[in-house]
Amino acid sequence: MDAAELQAFMARDFPQVADDFRVEHVDEAGVRVRLLVAARHLRPGGTVSGPSMFALADVGLYLAILSRLGPVALAVTTNCAIDFMRKPEAGRDLIGQARILKLGRVLAVGDVVLYSDGRPDPVARAGLTYSIPQK
Repeated sequence: MDAAELQAFMARDFPQVADDFRVEHVDEAGVRVRLLVAARHLRPGGTVSGPSMFALADVGLYLAILSRLGPVALAVTTNCAIDFMRKPEAGRDLIGQARILKLGRVLAVGDVVLYSDGRPDPVARAGLTYSIPQK
């Protein structure tokens, strides 16, 4: 699936969160997704909340998997570990660069590196595993 197909899938199957994310790029290396940071994504101290960062990592790898398999809506996260490395800058969207490390028949493993838009240093890194439903 390309970026437009992934964005349409999100709008159709996950309308409750689709407006928070923009698929910016899809290629063999992975998917780049933007979290459109709004007041609801912030925590005290003026930074993006951990749950919002988790959401970007989770959606990023999910879309990377779909870019390879097609619209498999029932693929689910089975594991996630996040390293929060620095405070995201207030007033900036977050960018998630997702890549698949292994795409098997039953499990997919990947990572997502999160950045404050326009900044070179990552703010977080997540390693995720997804279970792929069997047909």
